[in-house]
Amino acid sequence: MTDFATRRRMMVDTQVRPSDVTEFPIIDAMLSVPREAFVPSDRIEAAYASEHVDLGEGRVLLDPRVFAKILDALNLTNADLVLDIGAGYGYSSAVIAHIAEAVVAVEEDESLVDEAQALLTEHHADNVVLQAGALTEGAAEHGPYDAIVIEGGVEVLPEGLEAQLKDGGRIAVIFMENALGTVKIGHKLDGHINWRFAFNGTAPVIQGFEKKAEFAL
Repeated sequence: MTDFATRRRMMVDTQVRPSDVTEFPIIDAMLSVPREAFVPSDRIEAAYASEHVDLGEGRVLLDPRVFAKILDALNLTNADLVLDIGAGYGYSSAVIAHIAEAVVAVEEDESLVDEAQALLTEHHADNVVLQAGALTEGAAEHGPYDAIVIEGGVEVLPEGLEAQLKDGGRIAVIFMENALGTVKIGHKLDGHINWRFAFNGTAPVIQGFEKKAEFAL
């Protein structure tokens, strides 16, 4: 029988801590949430690998290093309301729920929504509200948010999501340009987002977050 608790500790000790992520709330959350429970059954063996886990339809569960560094760069507190875009099976939301006051998770794949809700309930993530809907639309009715996380690559950030960030809030985005990716943290001030480079990281671009093709005559 696979000892996932040992793998979870190894993930934190060999992938998360060496990436300069040492904040106790993040370490504790990533040790507490069983990552293997939130991936497709045929991908369980890959749950703790140092790579993204394929969820199908071009979607992934972000690799532990990238995800942990995003949480660290956002500097979340237990007073924050967080919008988690592209929750998948709910892993990211369950981890963030350990750190923040509450999480609103958005998932558009109907087949994932039911399973994610069952998993979040099973693992006592009671401060997560899971909403089915387009990822590009977010969940304005529950906002504005102290922080927003997007679980995948972005070429163009929908304006509607920017509007859901509270003034003084933070947003983490993996901006992709071809195969190159940079994670930036945006701080909203007076209605405008100022971006700062956080670290290099990549992820497949989420459908709906791509640049529109330009046709030249």
